[in-house]
Amino acid sequence: MVASAPRSARSRVRLTTEISDIAPETTTIRSLDWDRDRFDIEFSLENGTTYNSFLIKGEKVALVDTSHAKFRELYIDALNELIDPQDIDYLIISHTEPDHSGLVRDVLELNPDIIVVGAKVAIQFLENLVHQPFKSKVVKSGDRLELGNGHELEFVSAPNLHWPDTIFTYDHKTQTLFTCDAFGMHFCDDHTYDEDLDILEAEFRLYYDCLMAPNARSVLGAIKRIKELPEITTIATGHGPLLRYNIEELVGRYQDWSQTQAKATTTVGLFYVAGHGYGDQLAQAITTGITKTGVAVEIMDLRVAEPQEVRELVELSSAIVLGMPPQSGEVAENAAAAIGTILAAVNSKQNFGLFEVGGGNDEAVYPIRNRIREIGLVEKFEPIKIADEPTEAIYQLCEESGTDLGQWLTRDRTVKQMKALDTELDKALGRISGGLYIITAKKGDISSAMLASWVAQASSEPLGVSIAVAKDRAIESFLHIGDHFVLNALEEGKYQALMKHFLKRFAPGADRFADVTTYPATNGSPILAESLAYLECEVVSRMECPDHWIVYSIVTTGRVAKADALTAVHHRKVGNHY
Repeated sequence: MVASAPRSARSRVRLTTEISDIAPETTTIRSLDWDRDRFDIEFSLENGTTYNSFLIKGEKVALVDTSHAKFRELYIDALNELIDPQDIDYLIISHTEPDHSGLVRDVLELNPDIIVVGAKVAIQFLENLVHQPFKSKVVKSGDRLELGNGHELEFVSAPNLHWPDTIFTYDHKTQTLFTCDAFGMHFCDDHTYDEDLDILEAEFRLYYDCLMAPNARSVLGAIKRIKELPEITTIATGHGPLLRYNIEELVGRYQDWSQTQAKATTTVGLFYVAGHGYGDQLAQAITTGITKTGVAVEIMDLRVAEPQEVRELVELSSAIVLGMPPQSGEVAENAAAAIGTILAAVNSKQNFGLFEVGGGNDEAVYPIRNRIREIGLVEKFEPIKIADEPTEAIYQLCEESGTDLGQWLTRDRTVKQMKALDTELDKALGRISGGLYIITAKKGDISSAMLASWVAQASSEPLGVSIAVAKDRAIESFLHIGDHFVLNALEEGKYQALMKHFLKRFAPGADRFADVTTYPATNGSPILAESLAYLECEVVSRMECPDHWIVYSIVTTGRVAKADALTAVHHRKVGNHY
């Protein structure tokens, strides 16, 4: 059954709910957000998203997660259609992120006798979210909850996937594993399950890269624990389609990607208070930038961090990134103690960066900065200041700051790799030449650009081009499927000024187009006034290579400024760099 929001509510976005039976006595309420185009900052959503909730009816009844607050009326109507809320015995909280727990308070108002089940940290978080007393039951890995009629629920701790309070729930009767964020994706369509893997792969990988890769070791730990469970026939995710047809394949990909990430020789420890201010979104943006460079990130929540865990992560890390915690409140004492442990454990060979989170009562960034400098650590990006709600420009600044830090930490590895290539092979490879182009792109209020020479026509019907983009380039975030950009061809003999400008190293968040004359393309991206020709393009697919993405795009329109001029050509003597 599908229900839609009333027309007045759909003037901006289209919201619907879908009710489907997925196993004996087990039903999902999927809240479909068809038109959502952004999720936090790391996701530009081409296919919307879903928020999945589940109802298990044994002799006792359990509700697994709720939905986003924007679905309040639709979700409560769907729930009432399935069951009288007075008959719900348990509300299982996979984790307390608002997109899954946004209606917990509403459900408790319908039935104050519900027992809320979750990890210890989740129950603590909820007490601050719902602001009313409620019955609760704390569970950990291996604990079980008997619902009757064969529905025995077993809980699996999965901290940091991607919140510190995450648990999975396994129903022994239906062989269904409820995982919330893990193994999910932001993809909204009418299919409840993962029948067509081809159309899901890109979103599945993007979701992993943004949310799960920073906690690769935690992913591996969770996979190890779920492999100890009996057979799993359905993975009931919190976002996107449920997994039934490709479980082994997709869980295997998580394992492979996480093993690769965990083997990274360089690690950054990122510490902040989850749920405070805009810390979650800012931390994810910084993390996205760091992981682009092949550097691993381990995130630790100062709210619940144990001193030994803090010390171990600091000692493991080549750099420390710290989000400012609150000065007062119930978490301030633990956060202050954790920062004391960090300061005692760091050493002068490490690097650091600091960011505010806009929580309203944050610790001042500069006193902590001075204390870290006194120990001898080197600051790798300026403190990120948050005065108001972060803009897209702030999130771009965060991501690019993370990328700068990662590139610095891998500089020796990069040089070593360049020198490792056989001399004759290096020279031969260098004889592959290419044109000179500037890729320009704009998303909302933020923009980016890159000098490129690894460019080629890739198809004639439709007209298409391929571009090789290094994974750690800032513009990579502007070149995901569905994104638009302009490919500007430079003119032979007249390219030096533009080439020099776009080759320089820009500070995080800097305007790439300062002092450069541009005008807008029909797709919104900048066209360089001095370019020989330009093509407006839309990204339709990406292929991953070890250190680059091959971006295939269709060409929608183009124009030549000088019909008799030639495109600048880039001749190399060696192949180990551009």
